[in-house]
Amino acid sequence: MRKTLHKWHAYSALIALIPLLLISLTGSILVFKSEIDSLLMPEKLQVNAANTAERLPLDTLIRSVKSAHPNFEVGTWELFDDKQRSDAAYIIQHKSNDWFKVYVNQYTGDPLSTPVGLHSDFTDWLLDLHFTLLLHDAGIAVGFVVSCILLFLAGSGLIIYRKFWHRFFTLRWQSAKRILFSDMHKMLGIIASPILLILAITGGYWNITELIHEFTDHAHDDIPSQVAPRYNEQLSIQRLHDKAKTRINDFTPTYLVLPYEDGMQITFFGDVPTNNPLNSEYASTVTFDSQTGEWVHQQDVRNNTTSAVIIDSFRKLHFGDFAGLLSKVVWSILGLSPLLLGFTGGYLFYKTRKMKTQSKRNRQQRQSQKQS
Repeated sequence: MRKTLHKWHAYSALIALIPLLLISLTGSILVFKSEIDSLLMPEKLQVNAANTAERLPLDTLIRSVKSAHPNFEVGTWELFDDKQRSDAAYIIQHKSNDWFKVYVNQYTGDPLSTPVGLHSDFTDWLLDLHFTLLLHDAGIAVGFVVSCILLFLAGSGLIIYRKFWHRFFTLRWQSAKRILFSDMHKMLGIIASPILLILAITGGYWNITELIHEFTDHAHDDIPSQVAPRYNEQLSIQRLHDKAKTRINDFTPTYLVLPYEDGMQITFFGDVPTNNPLNSEYASTVTFDSQTGEWVHQQDVRNNTTSAVIIDSFRKLHFGDFAGLLSKVVWSILGLSPLLLGFTGGYLFYKTRKMKTQSKRNRQQRQSQKQS
């Protein structure tokens, strides 16, 4: 059984090697996406407002964006109020499915960029490579398969080396390269496997849910002819924002979704203080009717079902930002482990195959000598 599992472990790794290496490398970089963006695009992301500065009303900010870009409608809006990070408005071009992003100083209303594609900035392009391998839905499907293989590799590795504690901290430096690489492969695999399991489960979940969404909700969609908001423009979005804060105790809106498809409502995603470090900043929601502004629904993560809380935790578990810089560094380093595991595993596979081939030749030579 162990021998068969070892064989499947090796062949599965070979099948997924190239996409797995791409996903691992890009994922380790994207752990520090916000820091990289701030370094590469300070003029877009940094506002450096005074401590006494107050956000402009959302209605003013939305009008400002629409006035500057009349051929677009606002779809979603990322909200920040830390006096340092700018807002990001996600806008849809009229009569198309094309989304763009524009940065806005939420304290002055000044635009900080022209509209750019969702994958135009460096880290956004990396994110597209990480999630879709630049192959759109086909890449998402490949990513799901790779996640399943990674899940199998991490689990089978733990089974194969279940008695790892016997020589866990042993690296036989003076031994043959094959033995040293075997020790390195075993040690790194055991250390990284818990995090690789988390990454495989969370990444695979997002891939399969995105595929289901695309094939069920958008399978027969035509290009929309939207040239006006899909909500009542007489509504004050800022007033709904303020009302959302009263619906849930200590609710801080972090993301606004305006109707960009038929049947959608106005929803604020946000953060609430909890004792769970894995709750995301989008864990709670308040929804209003897009035509009347009446309250429709709310979801407080503190009262959610266990399954909903677990799924929400996938965001922080996948990106490793639940314990500040320490967890991000650990996630980034161990997220790179498939690179070294692929190198050492590939070498071991090659040497094993070579030894088996040589052993087979030796047996054939001995048989030939006996017959002669």
